[in-house]
Amino acid sequence: MHKLSQYLLVALWLAIFPVACWSRDVAFERSEQTLRIGSLGFKVKLPSGYVLEQLSGEMQAPRILSFSGDRLFAGSRSGKIYQLDPPYRSPRVLADLRGYPHSVVVRDGELLVARTDGVYRADYSAQTSHLDEEDFSLLAPLPGGAGHNSRTLRLGPDGRLYLSLGIRGNCSDEYLHPSYPEPLRRGGVLVLNEQAKDPYWEVFASGLRNPVGFGWQPDTAVMYASNNGPDHSGFNRPVEVFARLTAGSFHGMPWFQFDGQALYRDTCIQSKPPRPMAAVTLPVASFPARNAPMAVAFVPRGALDDRFYGDAVVALHGSWATQPDGSYGGEPASRRKPKLVVVRFEHGRALKVEDLVTGFQLADGRRWARPMGLAFGPDGNLYISSDANLQGLYRLRRVAP
Repeated sequence: MHKLSQYLLVALWLAIFPVACWSRDVAFERSEQTLRIGSLGFKVKLPSGYVLEQLSGEMQAPRILSFSGDRLFAGSRSGKIYQLDPPYRSPRVLADLRGYPHSVVVRDGELLVARTDGVYRADYSAQTSHLDEEDFSLLAPLPGGAGHNSRTLRLGPDGRLYLSLGIRGNCSDEYLHPSYPEPLRRGGVLVLNEQAKDPYWEVFASGLRNPVGFGWQPDTAVMYASNNGPDHSGFNRPVEVFARLTAGSFHGMPWFQFDGQALYRDTCIQSKPPRPMAAVTLPVASFPARNAPMAVAFVPRGALDDRFYGDAVVALHGSWATQPDGSYGGEPASRRKPKLVVVRFEHGRALKVEDLVTGFQLADGRRWARPMGLAFGPDGNLYISSDANLQGLYRLRRVAP
């Protein structure tokens, strides 16, 4: 074939199938936007062709987000469960509950709420306008108590309910195993067995200090989770991790930590590790220490644009710790910055981590927002909660070319 003809064919092929020419090895372009909130303006960097916008500032400490159809739900630290319909600018308080309703799932005519001491259920339909405390009944209890008292509930691709919970502190001797007393069975992801007369939790993955966010990679249906590392080893160690979770996997904490290259034994806990170091599943990606990774949302087909399909967006909450030693009282500008990052996947495997949206922290260390919850809406846009400073609901939206 003549070379000119070959070039024309290649040009035509790229015009028809532009997605194929996007390489995950090449970073996507980012541009700067000034986000206006009232009289304030904040400069953010985000992928070219997208805008960040605040939809509502009328939510108190919203946490994990979830969709049921086109209706958006948010749990909160304030005790309120919020319900929003398109265009998602007017949150309504569906319920006001005790016990930290951190996350919500709607399933088959019921509203499921993960509180610190258990998952509760109430009858629910699209016409339900308000629920009271007495409308809820306990579906399955959980170890309660202070210290990492959020509980993230999600419905898996297999139709089962999965829940994450952390250990109380940096080095608490707690482990998801029957050999530990029930109040100390913490630190990982559980799955609810609803076949029994009384539903009970089974261990899915253990050895995670505080896995607030988790989700399933769409090509493989494999679960991945963010995890908050401990605070006792300074500002730079250990790194925060993004872990691949499989049935029975053990991730080492609090006995073993990951420094970005290898595992090491954490001497802050003296008890014998329940499993050897060789049994620890290594993370597939990491973030610098003290970033406090929160929600995880995998990009489904039709969301954002095709170059992000199958990637995981992670909300980094930012650190309270300051340089150089990780204490609270240092220069605020030295804290880890809140931001959104994306773990790029290729052929079902994590490839690298890139910044997605930055600019939530000012040069002097003040934060105007702290990303917490993430959810992709049926419109393909990414919805983001901020539970501090300018609290409320934000959206990353693709601008029509």
